[in-house]
Formats: sequence, C-alpha cells, structure tokens
Amino acid sequence: MRKAVTALAFSLLATQAAVAGETLNNAIGGGLGGTLGNVVGNAVGGSTGAAIGAGLGGAAGGAMTAKSGKKTEAAIGGGLGAAGGSVAGRALGGSTGSAIGAGLGGAAGGAIATELTKDDHDGHRKHRKHRH
Repeated sequence: MRKAVTALAFSLLATQAAVAGETLNNAIGGGLGGTLGNVVGNAVGGSTGAAIGAGLGGAAGGAMTAKSGKKTEAAIGGGLGAAGGSVAGRALGGSTGSAIGAGLGGAAGGAIATELTKDDHDGHRKHRKHRH
C-alpha cells in the first residue's frame, strides 16, 4: 500500500509541471489511471499484468478527463504513455519504479496528446465559397 501512495504522490507532483487547463486535467487523468492500473495489474498478473493494467488505466483516465471530441486522442496518449512508462520503470526500479513510470508516462502521454489535438483542431474553419 505504501508503494501505491508513493507512486501516486510522485505522479501528482509530476503532473503539476504540465500546462494548465485541459492539458493538466488529461495529464492527471492519464497519470492516476496509469498508476492505479499498474498497481492492480501487478497484483493480479505480475509485470505483464502491470503493463496491461497501466495501459488500460491510463487510457480510461485520459478519456474520462478529456473534453468531447478529444477523448480518443487522450485515451491513446494516456494508455501508451502509461504502458511504456510501466515497462521502462520496471527495468529501472522494480515494481515501485513500474508504478512511478506508469504515472509519469500516463501524465506525459495525456498532456502531449491534448496539446497535439489542440494544434489539429484549433483555428480550422470551413471554407465558404464566395458566390456571385
């Protein structure tokens, strides 16, 4: 239980560095979802279960915190970031490193996906033909 609390604390601290607003919400969702999924997956299925749980948790957390129309991107970013962070973290620091990596990866993935979505969707207007 202490590992989970430590991982959540690190995840929350890391997400504070993200950009404010919608990006911060998606970073928190992906990070917390990834961490919790990692801890549950680790208890159920070891390192493979931890990576799968982190991916699913990060995707769910990213999608829940995203605005309508941006949920897919946030889910993909949070899920891939959390799963990758889980695998990389396990290689560096065992199960605790895996949980911390899942949180940081999910936060980064959710934030990056949101920022990329802003670039894709902002400023696009329908072009109307000028009729005479």
